[in-house]
Amino acid sequence: MNAAAYLQFVFALLFVLGLIGVAAVAARRFGLAPAARGDRRLPRRLAVVESIALDGKRRLLLLRRDDVEHLVILGPSADVVVEQAIAASRPSAAAEVVHAG
Repeated sequence: MNAAAYLQFVFALLFVLGLIGVAAVAARRFGLAPAARGDRRLPRRLAVVESIALDGKRRLLLLRRDDVEHLVILGPSADVVVEQAIAASRPSAAAEVVHAG
């Protein structure tokens, strides 16, 4: 291949990447793509309070939903609710999300 063929390839690649970018911006603008985060003006109702790796395949999570906490084990074959409806120790608005492990 000569230099002209390489330049043609590079310009074609840049053109296609530009079209993908324009399509992504248009999809977001017209509401076709889901927002990565919900409405930022609304208070968050769901949070992972703490997460601990039990072993290579299982994780223990403490989830908070509307000031109620749930203890869940996530595994490759099944997810198990260990304890539910635990009263939250602090209000969810002031909660810090902690990812341990």
